[in-house]
Amino acid sequence: MTTIAVTGATGTVGGLVARHLAEAGAEARLLVRDPSRAPDLGLPVWQCAYDEGPALGEALAGVDALFFVSGHESADRMADHRSVVEAAVEAGVGHVVYTSFVGAAADSTFTLGRDHGATEDLLRDSGLAWTFLRDSFYAEVFPHFAGEEGVIRGPAGEGRVAAVSQRDVAAVAAEVLLHPGDHADRAYDLTGPEALTLAEIATVLSEVTGRPHRFHDETLEEARASRAHYGAPDWQVDAWVSTYTAIRDGELADVSDDVPRLLGRPALSLAEALTAPR
Repeated sequence: MTTIAVTGATGTVGGLVARHLAEAGAEARLLVRDPSRAPDLGLPVWQCAYDEGPALGEALAGVDALFFVSGHESADRMADHRSVVEAAVEAGVGHVVYTSFVGAAADSTFTLGRDHGATEDLLRDSGLAWTFLRDSFYAEVFPHFAGEEGVIRGPAGEGRVAAVSQRDVAAVAAEVLLHPGDHADRAYDLTGPEALTLAEIATVLSEVTGRPHRFHDETLEEARASRAHYGAPDWQVDAWVSTYTAIRDGELADVSDDVPRLLGRPALSLAEALTAPR
């Protein structure tokens, strides 16, 4: 039986992956920073962080397949990712399934997509077998884009985004982890079934929540000014704004058939993603 390690199990996607694996009776372990937040699934829990090389290496000993959730947004994100890859190599992990991003590359408009591209390069050069799950933006985050006033603000214009449900990403990840040999050295674009403008997304949010939502198309200058009160560093503001400019520039408009092909069912729509029980 394949021994699987799951990072990010205290988060939404990692937690759903862990649940799928537990239900499948897989031999899996959860790698978390805070064991008190780990889901109670009857799986062993190992405490470690991405920047804790020795503890991470110990947790990865004997692991065949690793579910590697990309690290939290930070200035040190690439150092943390490099630490994970190096620990996986040293521990003899056979296969890494990494949550990447659609269009991940050094020139990605979405600035955090550049970190994903660099991490993909690390994995390609590592000698490990890999699978990249290139996720579009998560459908479940769009209510948070709107804020309390129900307005989505950003320089996205008439651009479209084929947002994917976190549930679909987790289901695909579990399928790949349970049969890693069938997915070695492959990249999958994980999207929803349709590409919507932010104005259309606002309409769906209105229908689902019963509260009015709308989209306000900001200029770049307006986008920076409206986020200035957070006091965030420049790199983070750039990431926030580029969320919208990547949509504006058409980099998230393509609809992939990878989710239905891998799961044998249609990808969840935005409305389904927002109303499905958690």
